Amino acid sequence: MVEPDDLEVPEHSSQQDSPDADSARAFPHRGRPDMPADYGVPGDSQGLLSWNFVEERMTRAINYWFGTTRPDGRPHAMPGWGVWLDGVFYFDGSPQTRRGRNLVANPSVVVHLESGSEVVILEGEAYEIVGPGSELAGKLVQAIEAKYGAMGYHPTLDLWDRGGLYQLQLRKAFAWTKFPEDATRWIF
Repeated sequence: MVEPDDLEVPEHSSQQDSPDADSARAFPHRGRPDMPADYGVPGDSQGLLSWNFVEERMTRAINYWFGTTRPDGRPHAMPGWGVWLDGVFYFDGSPQTRRGRNLVANPSVVVHLESGSEVVILEGEAYEIVGPGSELAGKLVQAIEAKYGAMGYHPTLDLWDRGGLYQLQLRKAFAWTKFPEDATRWIF
């Protein structure tokens, strides 16, 4: 089986998402993952998923799977909570957890959703934000409370003053709903 780390987008690919009229942010480069021919991934851009597909699922999801690497090179996977806020994925947790200690040693992380049918996989680096500032902290508290408050999680504005908040710096993403027809990869 080919893993997402093994997938490449041809350098000559030029498909792009089109920004919405009211969105001024830059969109990532969109194309097909490069897979062995017998996987049947189309060579054209017809059927590519939009970046909105990823954002909608990241916003809606409750649980996310995090893949990190232990300092000795062994993999570590653990589910956790997070929020997609203003085009950025944030998550929190004690820096003393295995995930937190792994990220100190190696910030590379893979985040994916639980579904194997509506697949979203994000790859990048997670950076700890110590003392996020009142505006960001307020937005995060509101988003987390709305999403997880009924499950008993009620963060406060000062929760991350000494660490434990992470922001994902995206490098690439993959998504599909009907593999291989709509298999899509984004590069940031």
